[in-house]
Amino acid sequence: MRYFVLNFLFSLKMSNFAALMKITEMETLDWSNLGFGYRRTDGNVRCIYKDGAWGEVEVTKDEYISLHMAATCLHYGQDAFEGLKAFRGKDGKVRIFRLEANAERLQSSCDGIMMPRVSTELFREMVTKVVALNERFVPPYESGASLYIRPLLIGTSAQVGVNPSKEYLFVIFVTPVGPYYKAGFAVNNCVIFRDIDRAAPFGTGRFKVGGNYAAGMRASYAAHEQGYACEIYLDAKEKKYIDECGAANFIGIKDNCYITPKSTSILPSITNNSLMQIAHDMGMTVEQRPVPEEELPTFEEAGACGTAAVISPIGRIDDVEQGRSYVIAKDGKPGPVLTALYNRLRAIQYGDVADEYGWVTVLE
Repeated sequence: MRYFVLNFLFSLKMSNFAALMKITEMETLDWSNLGFGYRRTDGNVRCIYKDGAWGEVEVTKDEYISLHMAATCLHYGQDAFEGLKAFRGKDGKVRIFRLEANAERLQSSCDGIMMPRVSTELFREMVTKVVALNERFVPPYESGASLYIRPLLIGTSAQVGVNPSKEYLFVIFVTPVGPYYKAGFAVNNCVIFRDIDRAAPFGTGRFKVGGNYAAGMRASYAAHEQGYACEIYLDAKEKKYIDECGAANFIGIKDNCYITPKSTSILPSITNNSLMQIAHDMGMTVEQRPVPEEELPTFEEAGACGTAAVISPIGRIDDVEQGRSYVIAKDGKPGPVLTALYNRLRAIQYGDVADEYGWVTVLE
């Protein structure tokens, strides 16, 4: 009897200790100084596609995935992912930004590399479940941080031969993150690379798949080594038009006009689409069209936009190979238009202004 009592007390003590460690871990998080990277949370959610149908959603604390060495995601690139965020408002409520739009973009990626679609309903169920599971990791209001949500879909069948997988794993994990760039909403400089292409016209550039990011690592590393925040890609066919700015879309502002490139190798940015709508409602003209490099000197403001950075204003763009440099932010500060767009979008994400577009999902 004494053994059972002692064992019970020891178990109780250990469970209290584990709970205390969780509380201590949360107390030591410096929300205002979080970097942009992975941090362990309370769990992730998973769903398996097998025999032509999706199974039940499972919750796990396991951070690892068991894969066969011949899985199609490892050999033939059958992987697609998304990135979205959850924010805690002044009212304490948690808001997930543009959940449905991310589901639709993942479905487009699925079509592009022949994977089964994840329905919007399944996507919504899993996103809301994983955010609720890790609600304590949603950073406080005005901390400058958010909860990054990463849905990932991979082919898992053991195959040797270029064919679509028969089985898939859909997993979503989350991690609290700070600004993508340490300086936050501040001016950065970029460099044009002409000898590296991220994606080809009518290739996979318009899908959010891992291979696109692997293709950009060499240019990204070279840009950082040379002291630039990111690289700018020109179109792969003619090397005349601005394509993408690192892993983000490019924005140019002039004469009350919001201009962003149109190309078959650019990933449709949900952040960019949101900003175009806001710009239109602010009374600006919105143009999505080819943007030649020679137009860069005419821009009053320029920036890169995406989920991670929201908007990163550009100060200067160097075309080292051609010996040209385009100074855009002459005073080294973000311009008034990009600042207004940034503040408006953030206000919607945090619930500081009414969500007239239906972009926000409030976690119940």
